[in-house]
Amino acid sequence: MSSSAAVEPGRACHGLAVRLPSAPRTDELQARLTRATGCRPALKNLRLWAEPVGLPSGDPVALRRRAAEARRALAPGGPGLRAVLLAYDDGPADLVLVAHRAVLGREGLARLASALTAADVAPPAVGEPPAACEAPTATRRLPAWGLGDPGRAGAHAAVALNVKARASDEDLLAAVPLVLARYEEGERPGTGVVREEEEKECGGPPDFPDGERPSVGTVLTRARPGQVYEPCAAPLFPLTLWWERGEDGTVRGECRFDEDAMASEIAVRFARQVLRTAERLGNRSPGACGADGAATSAEAACMTAEEAAEVLAAGSAPAPAGHTPVTIHAAFEAVAAAQPEAVAYSGPDGTLGYAELDRRAEHRARALRRLGAGPGTLVGVCLERGADPVTVMLAVLKSGAAYVPMDVRHPRERLRNTAEDAGVAVVVAGAAGFPAPDGIRVTSPEELDRVGDDCPADDGTGAGRRAAPEDPAYVIFTSGSTGRPKGVVVPHRNVSALLAATRHDMRLGPGDVWTWFHSGAFDFSVWEIWGCLLTGGRLVAVPYWASREAGEFRALLAAERVTVLSQTPSAFAQLIEADRGAAGDLAVRLVVLGGEPLDVRVLKGWFDRHPPAHCRVVNMFGITETTVHVTSRTVTAREMVRRSRSVGTALPGWSVSVRDAEGRPVPFGAAGEIWVGGTGVALHYLGRPDLTAERFVEDPFGGGRMYRSGDRGRLRPDGGLDHLGRMDNQVQLRGFRIELDEIRAGLLEHPAVRAAGVVMAAGPDGDPAGARLDAYVVLGAPASPSGIRGRLGRTLPDYMVPSTVTVVEELPLTVNGKVDTARLPPPAPGTADDGTAEAAAPGGEGPVHVILDIWRRVLGTAVTADDDFFELGGNSLLAVRISAAMRDAGLPSVGLREFYLNPTVRGLEAAMTAR
Repeated sequence: MSSSAAVEPGRACHGLAVRLPSAPRTDELQARLTRATGCRPALKNLRLWAEPVGLPSGDPVALRRRAAEARRALAPGGPGLRAVLLAYDDGPADLVLVAHRAVLGREGLARLASALTAADVAPPAVGEPPAACEAPTATRRLPAWGLGDPGRAGAHAAVALNVKARASDEDLLAAVPLVLARYEEGERPGTGVVREEEEKECGGPPDFPDGERPSVGTVLTRARPGQVYEPCAAPLFPLTLWWERGEDGTVRGECRFDEDAMASEIAVRFARQVLRTAERLGNRSPGACGADGAATSAEAACMTAEEAAEVLAAGSAPAPAGHTPVTIHAAFEAVAAAQPEAVAYSGPDGTLGYAELDRRAEHRARALRRLGAGPGTLVGVCLERGADPVTVMLAVLKSGAAYVPMDVRHPRERLRNTAEDAGVAVVVAGAAGFPAPDGIRVTSPEELDRVGDDCPADDGTGAGRRAAPEDPAYVIFTSGSTGRPKGVVVPHRNVSALLAATRHDMRLGPGDVWTWFHSGAFDFSVWEIWGCLLTGGRLVAVPYWASREAGEFRALLAAERVTVLSQTPSAFAQLIEADRGAAGDLAVRLVVLGGEPLDVRVLKGWFDRHPPAHCRVVNMFGITETTVHVTSRTVTAREMVRRSRSVGTALPGWSVSVRDAEGRPVPFGAAGEIWVGGTGVALHYLGRPDLTAERFVEDPFGGGRMYRSGDRGRLRPDGGLDHLGRMDNQVQLRGFRIELDEIRAGLLEHPAVRAAGVVMAAGPDGDPAGARLDAYVVLGAPASPSGIRGRLGRTLPDYMVPSTVTVVEELPLTVNGKVDTARLPPPAPGTADDGTAEAAAPGGEGPVHVILDIWRRVLGTAVTADDDFFELGGNSLLAVRISAAMRDAGLPSVGLREFYLNPTVRGLEAAMTAR
């Protein structure tokens, strides 16, 4: 919605052109104009403008000149009427009158034209011109679905529809809200109407009681012999549909629109859909819409089969020619055979060439088969980032099994539940051990090596060779709404398809150095590990603390000469800050962003140092259930200026469409649920047939198997997808998709909690770094917020543990029985439970007071010396900012690891003193 009133005079002006068989004497016409308008002081001595056109009256250029004159708005501050005589070379002339509606309505214009051309016609009553000849002051609403260009503010366009129909005025008017309901939420959105019979001799612009001009409006007029009427010099509404009924009862149409509100393709499609809907409403023809031929009002507005096919085709991209699906390990073996001595992996634990990595994986695959792994089984992998998890995951695939990655930092109870839910046969874990349920074998990489020594080498026809491209390759568990994480089963063929879709466009090859930055339990790691190793690159493992320390990570990028970097926007924002002013150049040529919405403005600092010509930044949208990535878009300066929300077009072999609640495609520009199809769709949810049936569906429009993402989006005519957030109770926080209901279920497991709700709060001024989860609980027995939060931390990963837990007497509910987040109180800050914490006054002396001041400023809340940084809503992003502020204040540099070990001001100050 525009925040300013529309003041363009053209919206209040209309024009009329009357064809005269011969040009009249201008002095006589001027005298008649003076008599007709001289009673009004503001119109006294109004001048008649006579202009020779220099062309025959029927010449197309002459006709366009007449139309332009009739649409030319009155000058602000000038008279409310203009009269122009256009004389043509072959004798005829056109009298063109343009008036403000407050001066003359439609009938008044016609009577004035007759009074000027026929002496026996009395002139009309002329209204008082407005002081500045201004347009109505209603607020103008810019519809998001119009896909207009903000840079075209003030520009207008008109497109003739070139159709004739016999739809009634009532049907034309009824069709607009029906079609608009396909574009905007709500069954009957408001529309504007201007009828010719309502335009008296002195009328006025349309009145909008609520002070807001509707996004779409209709103007109904009737053709009159010898007259050409222009209802507005500028569109009365952002999208104005003008229907003029002819003497034979048919109507001709024209679509006029503001270019900052509407793209031409959207405006014209909308107008055509309105016309077709009006005809359907009038005809009620069998088969017009709906299988049974009974076209209800809502059905009449649905798209034709051709329109639906056009929308679906725009969101689809054909698979790369010649691609043959293969297993992940077969693809790796081909690379290893081609470049056996090339370095495949490097990290703090050493380096491995492709041949050596393949040999170790084969060795461990034999051991896994001995331990029961094979086709149809799952093997858990819970190891720190390094060479071991890479060789173990490859070994699992060579054995014929699928791997289940687990994060070593997840709570032990969650790890145990994941292994139990997955039904893994074996878990490969590190020295710290693994909390496996009874019946699950836990082993280590070292033990696999010992067992492999006792297994005879096979000839390449072992059990692992029976794995096929359509077999499961891995199962990644994601947050679940019932409180139980859900495992997504992804086959080998999806990974090979992902590389086939991106390899050529992104120029991925043996010369690249990739970082392995993300947890193996996060699907971004699939792209990092296999994207690198299946294209012959070198994979650099990023130690955990380096992945949390932006400065340390930036130094690693420089030292390792990394060329391909994958990041969530939140993590990349930290890197941009660390890169600012850092010494040493970077070799990064490609940055892939994904996992959460991107605010393109944060990239300015990166492009200042790394121009797009040297470093390509690609924004990608993807989901675990659709194999990491679905769409891609290269971010340029244009996207930054326009603050684009586009995540690009579908990858080759993938498809995206936007559907309504019934699974029907919605028009270009309209918002709906994003459906994903093509080669990236996962097999199913592990052991969840009900959820699988709900989310993995057959496309009723012939698109094959689709995944209903639960994300909102809109599709553009060029196939580009705008991501608009979630439709359900899922949120995205620093790259993780989190089901709030899973956190709520965990809260309700506490014996003292009777009711619970969880909300995600945005940071100050929408800053993503300050986003956090806040929990609200109703207690049935005494319990402390810190105790509730601590218990939750034993089952949920740290990124899912709410920053605050606030006790309330009851949860406010909406009429639909959901928690009314608008009525929840501000979250209670976490403070020391014993009441002994001292709150230092702002502006005091000493390191503690300086740190307190910084924490208050960054966290935006009251802080005591014993408050826990993370219970106050702190996170790694804010920790980086605090560390920078402390350096600026002359205090010693503080790393993220020290925040985790000493999460209070008092503890941090003590750690600094002990150095």
